Amino acid sequence: MTFDKLKAGLRRFGKNQEGYVTLEVAIMLPMLFMLFAASWVYFDVFNQQGINQKANYVIGDMVSRETDPLDSDYLDNAFSMFGLLTLNPVVVDERDGTYPANLRISVVEYNDRSKKYRILWSVGRGDVEPLGKNDGQDYADKLPVMANKEQVIMVETWDKYNPIFSVGLDPFVIRTYSFTRPRYAPQILYDLQKENNGWGNGDQDAPGNSQCKNNAENAVDC
Repeated sequence: MTFDKLKAGLRRFGKNQEGYVTLEVAIMLPMLFMLFAASWVYFDVFNQQGINQKANYVIGDMVSRETDPLDSDYLDNAFSMFGLLTLNPVVVDERDGTYPANLRISVVEYNDRSKKYRILWSVGRGDVEPLGKNDGQDYADKLPVMANKEQVIMVETWDKYNPIFSVGLDPFVIRTYSFTRPRYAPQILYDLQKENNGWGNGDQDAPGNSQCKNNAENAVDC
């Protein structure tokens, strides 16, 4: 008998369509807000990734069109432009003493005889360090097929992303990468570096009377 009454009560409750809008809103509104916040954060992540990649392409294309040697001011301005394009001020964060974004531009040359990539020059802005001469092989799987002594400009960026809402996504770094061939000149020089660029400026680290140092444009293996 008691069980029948319980079943009847549950049946009446299931058919009852009366309720209080205020109570329903109090239950559903936090769920809707969390769903909206999560959707907005994940959309913003992909949007910011796209913005950073496009800014990377802009810097790579800009450098590829240069015919004069780059200098420190040029790199400083490129770094500032990256911050402008990504809406991320490239100034030191006083809370932890680090930059919210980093930029590194490197020129890589391929040697067909040794089957290796070599960093001709590399300059960083922010907290990132320049690449060493022998670090080119670390990017072998990302670089294109290149002819002997051909050069490409490699641009790398790092940008700290902090979600506005806490939806299970921790702060992380958005990293972008691109390579571009020089457009109007066979080389892109940096006037504070004296490493060999494959077109005759010589490798200052090569041993005396070596072909690399005295006739770099005709060298077969440097």
